[in-house]
Amino acid sequence: MATNNSLKFLLRLAATALILALIMHSINAAQVWQVLKKTRLDYLAAALLLQFGSTAVSAYRWQMIMQNLHFGQNFAFYWRSYFKGMFFNQGLPTSIGGDAVRMLDVASRGFRKRDALYGVMVDRIIGLGALLSLTLLAYLLSPDLLLKQVHRPILLIISTGALGFFGIFFIKYFTWLNRFPKLAFISIIAERLHQALSARRVLLVVASLLIPILALLGFFATGWALGLQYSLMTYFALVPPALVLTVVPISVAGWGVREGALVGLFSLIGADKTAVLMMSMLYGLTLIIVSFPGLVTYLKGRHLLKVPSL
Repeated sequence: MATNNSLKFLLRLAATALILALIMHSINAAQVWQVLKKTRLDYLAAALLLQFGSTAVSAYRWQMIMQNLHFGQNFAFYWRSYFKGMFFNQGLPTSIGGDAVRMLDVASRGFRKRDALYGVMVDRIIGLGALLSLTLLAYLLSPDLLLKQVHRPILLIISTGALGFFGIFFIKYFTWLNRFPKLAFISIIAERLHQALSARRVLLVVASLLIPILALLGFFATGWALGLQYSLMTYFALVPPALVLTVVPISVAGWGVREGALVGLFSLIGADKTAVLMMSMLYGLTLIIVSFPGLVTYLKGRHLLKVPSL
């Protein structure tokens, strides 16, 4: 198992390096320093604060979800666990993911790993649903942003994803799924999703929408720091599809995939490729910096969690 995980990580690392190399080959590398020299540090500081706020709200949402699922624990526990998981996703060259770390944290409190995993999956599903819903709204409000040949396919994909998210709510009524062991887990996830939204629903929805809004505002600030002074609606329409693609586990922490998608999408509106690439990479560095509290938490409780050594 350890060998398989290591192989998967090495393949993702190779994919990340290959994608970034192809992107670097398509831009004028000599312009990188010129772009960075003009960077507004005050905007970058604002982006850092916005991303930290987004992550803090994410930890709070996870607490609400897990408490609705009867896992208990206080906010401090979920704060530490969420930031630790984020650090494993962004800052560590290991094959163990942040979701696995969060699952192990919850399981260490006496819960079954399977139940803890369902909780983490529900948190992920709600987060993705909020991002897709926000993106769908942005595309509906800005139909002239991209060429119709590009706008319509992306709108169709986003709409399908959003409908798929809302469709999960009805899966629990498909009891026939329980007759197929390999499909029964879908019904269980749907049941957990209903349970997670059984209390403080309005607060959960508000928090779930606030998370991507703060993150996108961080992108907006980073872009403006580099001279990409497009409207806020432009960022709300172009950035989320790139973030959704990072869910596909073909690279390390989404590096390369995010950069390629953003360069491609912003190129459609005439944006400077070098500036877009730097925006994406600075955003990635922001995520690593924001995850540093997770490093402190990990080092303090390292003996409590069996993970690959640094």
